[in-house]
Amino acid sequence: MDDKDIDTEIHPLKNNDGKFQESNVTDPEKETVSKKQSGLSRLSRCRTAAFFSALFLCLAVVFAFSFIIPCPVRPYSQRTWIAQYDSAGTFGFLSTEDVNQDKVKDVIFLVKTDNTSNFNVSCMDKGFQSPCTFLVALSGTNGSALWIIPVADEVQLAECGIQNLGGVKSGCLIIGTPYFASAIDSQTGKQLWTENTSTEANAVVKGPVVKIPDVNGDDIQDFILIFTVENELRIVTLSGHRGDCLRKDISIGTREQAGHHIFVTKTGAQYVLFYKGDVIEGYSINNLYSRNVEAESKNVAFNQDPDWEKRFNHSGGYIPLLPVSSSGDVLYLITVPGKYYKNLLIVKSEVSELLDGQKLNSLWSLNTSNIISKPALGYFKKNLLSVIIEVGIGNGRKKVIIIESNSGSIQWQLEMNVGISNPNPATLSTGDHRSIFLFWGSLNMDTNETMEPKDNLYMFHPTLPNVSPCTP
Repeated sequence: MDDKDIDTEIHPLKNNDGKFQESNVTDPEKETVSKKQSGLSRLSRCRTAAFFSALFLCLAVVFAFSFIIPCPVRPYSQRTWIAQYDSAGTFGFLSTEDVNQDKVKDVIFLVKTDNTSNFNVSCMDKGFQSPCTFLVALSGTNGSALWIIPVADEVQLAECGIQNLGGVKSGCLIIGTPYFASAIDSQTGKQLWTENTSTEANAVVKGPVVKIPDVNGDDIQDFILIFTVENELRIVTLSGHRGDCLRKDISIGTREQAGHHIFVTKTGAQYVLFYKGDVIEGYSINNLYSRNVEAESKNVAFNQDPDWEKRFNHSGGYIPLLPVSSSGDVLYLITVPGKYYKNLLIVKSEVSELLDGQKLNSLWSLNTSNIISKPALGYFKKNLLSVIIEVGIGNGRKKVIIIESNSGSIQWQLEMNVGISNPNPATLSTGDHRSIFLFWGSLNMDTNETMEPKDNLYMFHPTLPNVSPCTP
């Protein structure tokens, strides 16, 4: 066997054809192959560099957020806190909203004092006599003062949480004496504007404020103030942007009322319900604003509800609301959300009755004679609204009743001592879509008249068998 055959056996793929093919590869083809290999090599290096660059960038970001950039400081919420003001007078006003944007509701209230040693501002700084009334915002987490501002010598009306007041997110409206309106930014405590209300010296302003759509073209909602002058009911329209008077005070042409309530129908129409005795009179915003309106303002129109307007009394100029259970004087009007639209709860001195918010017919009524506080809304069952009512039963005692809003049936009740001042009941929402019901009094069963009444705060949750005292 010659050398050629041996070489063929050892290298079977190495033959003359292969040699011929190699010998036939031209120089241009070799250059093309070389360029392709070089390009692939450069692309591989670029990919490697991009990978390590991205990895380095990710590590740098993680390191920065872990060790260099500090985490946001979350406020520590104390279980209880106390803010004490010596030699101070208080008002029946309290509002809660997130003032400092920490996702915790803060507290806004009024206090009248001449002891400003702990304040960074005095009455004289705003031109008021001492003592004057301060509007105070305290942190809901620890009770520290967020801002304090003197607002008036005396305050007739205060209302916070008014959206877009003066062009800010949320504001407080203060009606002070001598007879001016002032807007305060809820987040900063800065005074936005102050204007004279152009009312008479003996005017008494009644709350709540009626918010109305923009009527002067500045894209900010305006409002109507309701007040009485010598037993005559009157209104004045003010700009929500600058507080200037848009409509001078106008008589509604009705006698002085015990109070009023703002009700919004299914169509979004607003109605102001005035009540006194056993009479309830409804006025649409369009009806109130268009009284004695100037010719150039007649093009302003507000939404009206057909179901309500068909009950309009043309001779009286209002919509009468006639509950079936007409016995007793009207004490409170409360809006109760329903499945499809809002309903109206009429609380009288002898009976409580729920009216359909559109048809204005009675849905249910319940004997609740001797109501001693304003009812509150909460959830006894999941997503089913209830009403907590307190009625006096004599001998210094009361009955706390929770009523289902759909049917008027009693869900829970408890008898207890009334206490000293008997504040209104309240409710707090919980995570299980129910409510904690809060009420004041004493569970001491001894009704001995020689014992001094006490004010204790109790809470009740539907999942617990008994009430529990609220102790700090």
